[in-house]
Amino acid sequence: MTALPSTSPITGPAQSRLVQVRTKILKENDVVARALRKSFEDAGVYVISLVSSPGAGKTMFLEKTLLALRDRFRVAALVGDLATDNDARRLARSEVPVKQITTGTTCHLEAEMVRTALDGWDLNDLDVLFIENVGNLVCPASYDLGENLRLVLFSVTEGEDKPLKYPTIFNTADLAVITKADLAEAAEFDSALATKNIQTVRPGMPIISVSAKSGVGMNEWVNSVATHVAESRSAAS
Repeated sequence: MTALPSTSPITGPAQSRLVQVRTKILKENDVVARALRKSFEDAGVYVISLVSSPGAGKTMFLEKTLLALRDRFRVAALVGDLATDNDARRLARSEVPVKQITTGTTCHLEAEMVRTALDGWDLNDLDVLFIENVGNLVCPASYDLGENLRLVLFSVTEGEDKPLKYPTIFNTADLAVITKADLAEAAEFDSALATKNIQTVRPGMPIISVSAKSGVGMNEWVNSVATHVAESRSAAS
């Protein structure tokens, strides 16, 4: 009879080694992220990162955001994906600078990937840079990318308990965006419960409900970006 695989937890030296390697990787990432943040500050670039699970609608949300902002600011985007450049080609329709970061088997973006992708771009030519992370609500929570503002997005079709299932990413984000608001009624989405769950995990966290398809909430979001940029410039001066 074939033996079943062991499900015993890793203990002892092997577990210690895993912890040491992970700690080293995160420390190295933080060093690069601090350097990126300094470069962004020196160039006056406001950086916004987007994190969500696959299918939450962050690419459409970003596409509509770029279109809305391109006449007000010099905007650009970096897009992370495991294998394809589909999102980058889609965002390029906004006619702003876009680069794809293909991560292969890595389930998140790291600061070094961002630094490499920026090669050839003059940050002094930008006002706002968006970084769309790989679709994942777990790994990206641990990796600083040098951003000023981190958004966590989840759609009405994913359920109201998303914040309770993935508290770490909500605790490391600055703003929660509930997407696909036009489907809320069909999905029987309880907005009040979703808000309560977000506030349970992260008390006081700002929340915006949007539909990139219908435009609901997008003006509020775009205006908030303009406010953040203005406040950042004021603080820098």
